[in-house]
Amino acid sequence: MNIGFRKADLADAELLIEIYNSSFYDDYIKYGECPAYGKTKEMMRRSIADYPKFLILYHEKPVGSISCKELRQGIYEIGCLCVVPEFQGKGIGTSAMEFVKSYYTGWNRFTLVTPADKSENVLFYTEKCGFYIQSLEMDGNVQVARFVLER
Repeated sequence: MNIGFRKADLADAELLIEIYNSSFYDDYIKYGECPAYGKTKEMMRRSIADYPKFLILYHEKPVGSISCKELRQGIYEIGCLCVVPEFQGKGIGTSAMEFVKSYYTGWNRFTLVTPADKSENVLFYTEKCGFYIQSLEMDGNVQVARFVLER
């Protein structure tokens, strides 16, 4: 499988907006809100600066993104892992998780949140990536699950 990664920079803001909007449109429709959908160029630039992002490349074509931030030593938060719908189910997301685990060599724990009722996400993170659900919490009007992966 020809999957690669490239660190995103501020010039990638519009491309990332397209990827996020494609990936999160269904969530926006389902929940009436989605923090990753509908970002302005300035919002995305701030997000790139605050949450380092990598473009996920499939045969050199940008098809997704993964962002990760160190909260404290060895503890990282996955801010976003997304793959545009037509490229989902090809192992790209799993490869992205393997990439961040190798890129951030000093990690002890990764955390992330995703809507609790999205069974495909729950199965992906628990069965394919080895996370467990630590807690349920509310984000706006959406119940989200906090996932944890420990070394």
